[in-house]
Amino acid sequence: MKQLTIQSSQRNYPIVMEAGLRFHIKKWLNKKYSSILIITDDEIANKYLQDVAGSLGDQHIYSYIVPSGEASKSIEQYYKLQTKAIESGLDRKSLIIALGGGVIGDLGGFVAATFMRGIDYIQMPTTILAHDSSVGGKVAINHESGKNLIGCFYPPAAVLYDTETLKSLPYREVRSGYAEILKEGLISDNRLSEELLALSLNQVSSDQLENHLEAGIKVKANIVEEDEKESGVRKYLNLGHTLGHALEATLGYGKVTHGEAVANGMLFALHVSEDVKGEELPFNKLYNWMNVNKYPIVDIEEESIAKLIKSMKSDKKSVSGHIQMVLLNKVGEPTVENLDDSSVEAYIRTYIERMNKL
Repeated sequence: MKQLTIQSSQRNYPIVMEAGLRFHIKKWLNKKYSSILIITDDEIANKYLQDVAGSLGDQHIYSYIVPSGEASKSIEQYYKLQTKAIESGLDRKSLIIALGGGVIGDLGGFVAATFMRGIDYIQMPTTILAHDSSVGGKVAINHESGKNLIGCFYPPAAVLYDTETLKSLPYREVRSGYAEILKEGLISDNRLSEELLALSLNQVSSDQLENHLEAGIKVKANIVEEDEKESGVRKYLNLGHTLGHALEATLGYGKVTHGEAVANGMLFALHVSEDVKGEELPFNKLYNWMNVNKYPIVDIEEESIAKLIKSMKSDKKSVSGHIQMVLLNKVGEPTVENLDDSSVEAYIRTYIERMNKL
């Protein structure tokens, strides 16, 4: 078992990683709850819902299953879940368990944050990608104009990570998750990023995966403890997300996974960083890593440039009409720059030219 504790202004909470954790969840409940609502999706429910529900004993247990995929982070599903909570008789001493990937964690956490002005919830990630989203208390749903535009900061009571649930992940989910671990390496640790950029993801061992997850979680934990509400260094965790979120919104949620979009966004961020900072960065290494591991490399068409810029300006990170991007002075040394529309358009065009030559 591996355990960390996150120091939050609202409460401190544990992050626990252990194989088989889903079979003894009661051990980690720090209080008696009047009822528990498990929120999951239709893929995870078939695999793990009964294990989790069965481990909670004779309490009042309810469950709600949403369709898998990014489209479920919607106002419609949010409203249905609030209705389920009300009809099930949940009260202020109830608990929500978000069992699934990042979509379920964001959606379930936002339901918990707003039901009766806030009740406890536990994150139970079942994907590699969710190692990032489950830590730090960001919860949200999407709007058609942008990703995660409706949400808040609301820390969980615990993050319980059953590493056995990762063994059944399809390769696409492994690929998606590793993009976020690489992001954490690029903003913090040249040694970690070098190790990851040399990795073939279809050959990752269970021990390697657990070590990489732990390394990524530690990076995020250190940052969110320093800057809980994203007024400073927490912005660095958005490396690759400015263009990544715009790609998700313009292509349609679910067309590419979040991690696939972030990988493309990081490639663009390295391209911009090299021009702004005048330093060579591992652009080619990242491009080759994406090819080796079969990431979809998005072709940006001329007619989509204006849509991407509009989406980037609608992003919650934009400031005073400027597009905010996380760039790298060098690996392990991130910075934030505010760019105007014309500069971003020029960078997209030079990025397209560069990609066409590869």
